[in-house]
Amino acid sequence: MRVKLITTLAAAAILVGQSTAGPAAYGVCQSGCSAVAVACYSAAGFTFGAVAAVAAPPAIVACNSAFGVCSGKCAVVGLIPFI
Repeated sequence: MRVKLITTLAAAAILVGQSTAGPAAYGVCQSGCSAVAVACYSAAGFTFGAVAAVAAPPAIVACNSAFGVCSGKCAVVGLIPFI
């Protein structure tokens, strides 16, 4: 059950649509990514920001990967058109 939820959250983070919105929308987008990451960690039974193990569980690695992809999409959509 948790793996399915984590997979769904990761897919949602990867499929963030593109639009040109600006720096304010970039902040909103990053907040959304953080909310998804917190939900992902919670579904895996952990607290976001509290796992500092070298060998993190696979669920946490998946959450971190989805968070990184989501944050990258925010940067492309919100910041690159303005640089």
